[in-house]
Amino acid sequence: KFFSISLSNFQNTLLGDPQRRVRYFDPLRNEYFFDRNRPSFDAILYYYQSNGRLRRPVNVPVDVFTEEIKFFELGEEAFNKFREDEGYVKEEERILPTNELQRQIWLLFEYPETSQWARVVAIISITVILTSIVIFCLETLPNFKRFKITEFDNSTNKSFTIVEDDIPQLNDTFFLIESVCIIWFSFEFILRFLSCPLKLVFLKSIMNLIDIVAIIPYFITLGTIFADEQKKSSQAMSLAILRVIRLVRVFRIFKLSRHSKGLQILGQTLQASMRELGLLIFFLFIGVILFSSAVYFAEVTEQDTYFKSIPDAFWWAMITMTTVGYGDMRPISLWGKIVGSMCAIAGVLTIALPVPVIVSNFNYFYHRESDNDESKDLKYSHQTDSTPYLTAPCSSASMKRSDLDDSIGATSYQNMMLGNEADPGEHFNSPVLPPRNLMDTWSSNLYTPEKSPATKYHLVPNNINLKNANNSIQTNIQNRSTNSISLKGANVETDV
Repeated sequence: KFFSISLSNFQNTLLGDPQRRVRYFDPLRNEYFFDRNRPSFDAILYYYQSNGRLRRPVNVPVDVFTEEIKFFELGEEAFNKFREDEGYVKEEERILPTNELQRQIWLLFEYPETSQWARVVAIISITVILTSIVIFCLETLPNFKRFKITEFDNSTNKSFTIVEDDIPQLNDTFFLIESVCIIWFSFEFILRFLSCPLKLVFLKSIMNLIDIVAIIPYFITLGTIFADEQKKSSQAMSLAILRVIRLVRVFRIFKLSRHSKGLQILGQTLQASMRELGLLIFFLFIGVILFSSAVYFAEVTEQDTYFKSIPDAFWWAMITMTTVGYGDMRPISLWGKIVGSMCAIAGVLTIALPVPVIVSNFNYFYHRESDNDESKDLKYSHQTDSTPYLTAPCSSASMKRSDLDDSIGATSYQNMMLGNEADPGEHFNSPVLPPRNLMDTWSSNLYTPEKSPATKYHLVPNNINLKNANNSIQTNIQNRSTNSISLKGANVETDV
């Protein structure tokens, strides 16, 4: 078995394709020369020997090994498998609509990074969201509140009260601005729904449910304005419901997470840390019950105690364990203070235990997002003929073709050897390649050994049996540092 047998399984790679690897052949030294990272080549060679198992050496950085994968053209599948082994999460494939118009609308509203117009739409959406939140807060200021006089009448008494008017007026400035924001939210949601490729998945998405919740309160408020007046009791009930519905508007702040990577990472962290958060709440629950009971019985004999019952002590135990300590409730006896001290210490330990796990999850999602952004620049792409391959060197531009044929025809190409790089100042007729920075000015003739009928060579066997030290893969240093690599040896045999 010759080297070409294992390479035939990877014909789309640089070493597996004779037409690609010939560009690195040096006929004078009877070798293939690759000016690449030396430690990485062991893993590349093992990839062919093991029939597709790619393992990065521990002393080679990920970005360096990624460049080696790209250079030797191991393929998209090998690159993706390598990223999975390194802990990278595969980027989700974007499902786009088949219709061209729907695809353009979907990309415009869903992926701001796809075009300049998509970024403009994202900026408009963020501006509208922030405006809506500001209006929601400003309308609660005393200077902007509206009040009304309500009259409660029965058979025996009349009473007049002044209450806040929760139903806005159609000509109110805040309501008009709110209407403009809702028009944009509705327009955006409808277009995204009509253009989405999977409508059922669209409706099940948490972010889209938040969009619906952000829109519905406005239309309920609008219906209340136009509704006929009911009985006063029923009107009071409807106003209470209206206050709750208007409170839901605050969830519009979560619409920003569509345009914020930080909020998305925070949401993913909380979702991945549900177990730890559950443990934290459980520990706090046990602590609150334990210390609220203890402080109640420790203070039960005190006349001026703040703890009239165990449920009254729940609030004190919670703010003490979370190290907030408002001071509105506090123990006054010696035993009560001892219980309070133990409660504070237990709270610190309880919170400190699960927090590192949550922080670790946040770091994981943060670095994963950063790595995914960087991987867009390092994403594998097949090499083309425009790649600056090294050309085969000749000792002289005037060297005859017949001389080359004679020198190569007498050589068996069952072995592959990589030479070392020439230092600046070396003559080009030396049996080494010139340095990379002089390659553009070096005059040479390209010789293709496949064209010679007497030439036959093979590269990498399935199993290499190294008979002696001369068969080892080594780097020729020659009293200088170099990253050039070579496969060197005269008698490489194969176990069959």
